[in-house]
Amino acid sequence: MRILTGCIVRPLSHWLIATGIALTAMALDAQAQIPPQATQEINSLLDFVEHSDCRFVRNGSEYPGTQARAHLQKKLEYLEEQDRVNSAEDFIELAATQSSMSGRAYEVRCATGVQPASLWLKTELQRQRQRH
Repeated sequence: MRILTGCIVRPLSHWLIATGIALTAMALDAQAQIPPQATQEINSLLDFVEHSDCRFVRNGSEYPGTQARAHLQKKLEYLEEQDRVNSAEDFIELAATQSSMSGRAYEVRCATGVQPASLWLKTELQRQRQRH
């Protein structure tokens, strides 16, 4: 009887531990997912940055759209790992407003003048939402 009880209990405890690990992994994966609408909006903003004629100003240096997109994409990936982005507004506020290292605000230099990158992207986000 003792051996039989040990055989039943041990596999059951292993099953419970394995189930707990699997459920935890699924929950963590679900948390890290950005909602589909936000993902679409963020990707549209990144496309906008990449294809813009404006220059992205970061820590006093100007970058073309392709480099600006790559930089913002890298910051986005880091924030996604931290489960900190749930909306396009989160992306703008946390990745595209200021340098994480220096704290200096990002700007964009366009033919029409210089403006904060956050304002530029918020305006574009509103334009895209009105279009859809």
